Amino acid sequence: MKENKLFTSEVLGSFELKNRIVMAPMTRCRAVGNLPNELIAEYYKQRSGAGLIITEGTSPSPNGLGYARIPGIYSTKQVDGWKKTTAAVHERGGKIFIQFMHTGRISHRLNMPVGAKILAPSAVKAAGQMWTDSQQMQELPVPKEMTREELMQTKAQFVASAKNAMEAGFDGVELHAANGYLLEQFLSPISNIRKDQFGGDIENRCRFVLEVVAEVADEIGSRKTGIRISPYGIASDMPLYPEIETTYNYLSDQLNKLGIAYIHIVDHSAMGSPVVPLKIKNHIRTNFKNIIILSGGYDLERAEKDVQSGLGDLVAFGRAFINNPDLAERLKNSWPLSSELHMDLFYTADEKGYTDYPVHPGSYE
Repeated sequence: MKENKLFTSEVLGSFELKNRIVMAPMTRCRAVGNLPNELIAEYYKQRSGAGLIITEGTSPSPNGLGYARIPGIYSTKQVDGWKKTTAAVHERGGKIFIQFMHTGRISHRLNMPVGAKILAPSAVKAAGQMWTDSQQMQELPVPKEMTREELMQTKAQFVASAKNAMEAGFDGVELHAANGYLLEQFLSPISNIRKDQFGGDIENRCRFVLEVVAEVADEIGSRKTGIRISPYGIASDMPLYPEIETTYNYLSDQLNKLGIAYIHIVDHSAMGSPVVPLKIKNHIRTNFKNIIILSGGYDLERAEKDVQSGLGDLVAFGRAFINNPDLAERLKNSWPLSSELHMDLFYTADEKGYTDYPVHPGSYE
């Protein structure tokens, strides 16, 4: 019988992870005033049995604060707030990367500070609505097409926030190029209809993403830099397009040349999106020589199978970590998972449905 690899250590960049279980990034909307707080620190501390935690999407710029109560990391107060989280996770022997999520066109001015702009590759409106605390659901607006100056400024904001992340004690940074947010908006010929060197063919549409990755890696080190992608994802009004396979084949090859720590592939088919074809995952696996994180509707059996086969090196679990803060321990010990899950509390502002889920009686708590 083969060894159960999911619970063995793995090297990620310059770190050794205690297991191959990753806590996937999940928006939870507890950062009142866009500031990470003690409640957020407690939440991640409870889940530090994972080999790697990837935080909720955190904006590198006031322009990226699309949703209500999501955190940022562009101010001194935000850096100081995140220090509580990194210290709590490290105290438990965990590793934690911060996910940079610039929402781009998936935004509303009522969720943003005064003076912020809703920016995107092109002035192409996304279908759908956005929750705002002051006026509830509102239509997504038409974004402003980014000028050359705004492109350069946005890259600089990613780099400055990466530096801030190191100051806050994070082990690395994940760039969110999935789920229809700013970086993925550049990849798609539907949301990106630019006529300059950042739009048009596949090489041009990948250019901004690769430049952001390269400049962040130059600032903090390639071994502390990862990226999340969602080929065939349709979240945030991202229709499919014919060149998807070619786009991600090219992108993963270029990312390999940059030597970054990992590519995180998310497959949202368990939530109704199209399945990410195995062919694309195999192309990425072939092109990219460092760590691959797989994500999307995994259970223990499927996770172990894909790690054993070499399709991925680590597996991210999302929703199961919400009501099972000790998920890694439960999986390792074959303890039952909690069936209590309050979906109506996913995006509220307090501890209910956030830090009040119990651990298994045999767990470290």
